[in-house]
Amino acid sequence: MYTPMETKSIPNPNKSANQKAIKFVILMLIGYFLLSQGHLFMNSVTNVGGTYHHPWFAENLNYIQWLKTSLIVCSTALIRIFGFHVIYNETQLLIVDGPTLVVGYSCLGLGVWSFLIAFIIAFPAKLNAKLKLFIFGTIMIYVLNVMRIAGLGILLGTFKSQRELFEYHHEIFNIIVYLCIFIVIYFWIKKQTNSKSVAPSQNQPETSVNNNSNPDQITQ
Repeated sequence: MYTPMETKSIPNPNKSANQKAIKFVILMLIGYFLLSQGHLFMNSVTNVGGTYHHPWFAENLNYIQWLKTSLIVCSTALIRIFGFHVIYNETQLLIVDGPTLVVGYSCLGLGVWSFLIAFIIAFPAKLNAKLKLFIFGTIMIYVLNVMRIAGLGILLGTFKSQRELFEYHHEIFNIIVYLCIFIVIYFWIKKQTNSKSVAPSQNQPETSVNNNSNPDQITQ
């Protein structure tokens, strides 16, 4: 009796790749939205006069003020290296005989950082590799932000009559930081892709060929 052979459907690699890409984009967008809106919400919770202000969070979980203070202190130290006298408080840097820089929420770089974290969460890679990118990217964003604030203070203190030229420093900073992040991500993805392509060849079992070195030996 003839029985027809069962046919198995061959999975389409392009379809699988498209599904992974769509999943990555959706997960990244959701992560960025939650992180960015979460920071805005915490800014309202911890900021006096905010819509959702709560004293306990303002006293114990005000990481936004901690970040702001650290940026101000580091920027002040860098400006003083160039011979400027600086006075600062929790939100401002006052350069003697120069400008006053107000460090607000938009100066903290939390939007850029949210993008980086959302990408790290969404991209399929090993935890160790993600952790390295997180540490390097966070330090890079922080250092660039300190350099931006300090550089702005130095330039405004030096070119006092041309302050209108530096009105778009937020936009310029975001462009530079995003460009640096994209470059870092490009080489990071390239490294992850190369490591995945090399790994299977390293796991292949070794094959040995047993050559009969004795020509007089006959196998019956």
